[in-house]
Amino acid sequence: MLVCLMAHDKPGSLDVRKANRDAHLAYLKDTGCVTLGGPFRDSQGDMCGSMLVLDLPDMAAAEAWAAEDPYAKAGLFETVTLREWIQVLP
Repeated sequence: MLVCLMAHDKPGSLDVRKANRDAHLAYLKDTGCVTLGGPFRDSQGDMCGSMLVLDLPDMAAAEAWAAEDPYAKAGLFETVTLREWIQVLP
């Protein structure tokens, strides 16, 4: 099952993002379920959120995965949305 995770950072939290970025990227690599992803950028070009497509068995697994993300554990996100996603292209 593909799940799109869309997260928006809390205002003024760029330092939290930067401090936890290496752990977050290691988590993405180590868990092996991220098929595509990257940060959102604000009008100044700074990272301000995340979009990931996860390949996991079900929504419960996606919720558990999201809760263990180092960014989530650091309290970076103001909002997180998980939605089932159907790939059409490519």
